[in-house]
Amino acid sequence: MDASARLTTLTRLGFVTRGLLYLVIAWLILRTGRTEDVSGALAYLGQGGGRILLIVMAAGLIGYGLWRLADAAFNIERHDGDKKGTAQRFGAGASGLIHLFLAWQAISLLRGAAKASSGDSAQQGAQTALELPGGTLLLLLAGIVLLGVGVFQLVKAAKASFCDSLDPQVANKPWVKLAGRLGYAARGVVFLISGYFLLRAGLQSEASAAGGMEQALSWLTSPWDVIVAIGLAAFGIYSLIEARYRVLHDVPVKGVAQHARAKLPV
Repeated sequence: MDASARLTTLTRLGFVTRGLLYLVIAWLILRTGRTEDVSGALAYLGQGGGRILLIVMAAGLIGYGLWRLADAAFNIERHDGDKKGTAQRFGAGASGLIHLFLAWQAISLLRGAAKASSGDSAQQGAQTALELPGGTLLLLLAGIVLLGVGVFQLVKAAKASFCDSLDPQVANKPWVKLAGRLGYAARGVVFLISGYFLLRAGLQSEASAAGGMEQALSWLTSPWDVIVAIGLAAFGIYSLIEARYRVLHDVPVKGVAQHARAKLPV
């Protein structure tokens, strides 16, 4: 198995990991009323499954993160060259960095470190931004970006455009479309709420007003918390479908390495 094939295998493992994390988030809400973000779900699975599960999930998250970064850098998913394609590649890069950060958190949990909630991270980031010149504007821009991501997720749910990346033998199955639509809609709601929190933090110049996924889910009242949890569970199921049926274009690992070596000074 060459390097490209190994990365593709790790990427599929990353889809499995993402699916499990979202299923855990949904299960905790529906079963116990406890809200967690992806980092919290990672810690929860690590406690239940031990070191081996954390190692496997870290490997999957690294593979997925590298694949997304490769898409951003080399357009391996063949996005169009227009503004939409540029935005998709930018989103792929951001997603890659986020999943590499999650992999780092999994490794930290292996080393015995405690997990930090998304709310703590969001508030710390907001505080850092507010201490910079133009920090309020940075928070407002970040909030607008999250709102844009939320709208994009909702549009994706409505159009079912996510099916374009699936193997045709499953792409048109009604239950696959339903899982994807519910999942992307739920993620859209979470992004919109998180964006609102950042906008509020910027307008009030108050870092404690910021919040991440955990705070967004806690903010929802019944029955909306249950509805969103069902949607997140559907996204977990859809991620497992992607692990098997997502059409993945191989990352030209050897070509990238040769290109990088050619750029190095002799």
